[in-house]
Amino acid sequence: MSPMEPFGARLRHAMDERGPLCVGIDPHASLLADWGLNDDVAGLERFSRTVVEAVADRVAVLKPQSAFFERFGSRGVAVLEKTVQEARAGGALIVMDAKRGDIGSTMAAYAESFLHKDAPLFSDALTVSPYLGYGSLGPAVELARESGAGLFVLALTSNPEGGEVQHAVRPDGRNVGATMLAHLARENAGESPMGSFGAVVGATLGDLSSYDLDINGPLLAPGIGAQGATPADLPAVFGPAVRTVVPNVSRGVLRHGPDVVALRDAAERFADEIRVAVAAG
Repeated sequence: MSPMEPFGARLRHAMDERGPLCVGIDPHASLLADWGLNDDVAGLERFSRTVVEAVADRVAVLKPQSAFFERFGSRGVAVLEKTVQEARAGGALIVMDAKRGDIGSTMAAYAESFLHKDAPLFSDALTVSPYLGYGSLGPAVELARESGAGLFVLALTSNPEGGEVQHAVRPDGRNVGATMLAHLARENAGESPMGSFGAVVGATLGDLSSYDLDINGPLLAPGIGAQGATPADLPAVFGPAVRTVVPNVSRGVLRHGPDVVALRDAAERFADEIRVAVAAG
């Protein structure tokens, strides 16, 4: 398996060329209904194809949420495979939002599902959960390096419940979220222009100046749009690391469907606002 250019380098190039926006593909039942689609495989396929048609040729990243496809069984997973292939053909990088986390051979199997270049669901990066211990992600880290893919590790998430784990203080005085960031900084050490191992850090968390976000890797930032954060908030939240932030917008773009032009316009507005905010920061 010959490696492609590392994910971090490909992502940096895409962010510089297209802007750093990540658009989620989240076909939950209420959104399908808002689009006038049935909550079935046909509706799922129509929704996903429309999003890809609208924005795959102009945004840096598309992030399918695998659960909304998996709930339809094998036919839904087949739609996800097609969505990944068509989105990549449009030029977007694919971050598979599956939040996998396990140990040993099971973690290795999850990694092979999404990070092996011959896998039907091969993605440029995968979201993973480190809360069986960061070391449990070893098989995914290893395969990502081999295949030129990347990971986004849950570190400081935007959901309120996350704090009870991520803010827990270790015996060394550092909390769990900061520990995950330190692990990622080590993974990315010496990489240029950017490492391939990123963190998920919520854009709704306010001032994060007490954390060292300079991990030499990307920061996937949910929370823009429907969750209340705005592009203008990014410099205050992320400080000097704002240039490595990949803000994720899902409902803020998707609510404009099913009209392709309206989806495209919404994505371009967010991308422009994010560029301005990052330049100001």
